[in-house]
Amino acid sequence: MKLKYGRKVGAAETMAALLSPLAKTAPDSIIAPVPLHPSRLWARGFNQSVLIARSLSDRLGVECRADLLKRTRRTRPLRGMGVSQRNREVGRAFAVPVPKSVEDRHVILVDDVLTSGSTSDACAKALMKAGARQVDLLCFARVVRPSLLAR
Repeated sequence: MKLKYGRKVGAAETMAALLSPLAKTAPDSIIAPVPLHPSRLWARGFNQSVLIARSLSDRLGVECRADLLKRTRRTRPLRGMGVSQRNREVGRAFAVPVPKSVEDRHVILVDDVLTSGSTSDACAKALMKAGARQVDLLCFARVVRPSLLAR
């Protein structure tokens, strides 16, 4: 959260350092950060997923393409929404502008936080529909419901 809301962009390097040992790469792998809508990118000034993805790219020697996925419509912030609300909000909000760019390739999707999986699922569906052979997700943090935590 320090990265996204605290503007601590240097945290992306640390996140990538911790994520890189978890990445499974292939000769045809390509890294795709989860995109922000242009209006959100303008308001925030940066895309935290792009910062993490670029650092991962440098560490892994795998091409990072921030243009592989496009957010086709502006969605409301997902914070505080339940799973079904999130699914409705991000459903069909992503597209692959140039399907040939992912055709029969292994895509490593990068995001900072996984909450319900709605965003990553919508991105993965768009990538698979465009012809990706496989989509793996790398994210730095996972939100867990308090009821699932050990007491």
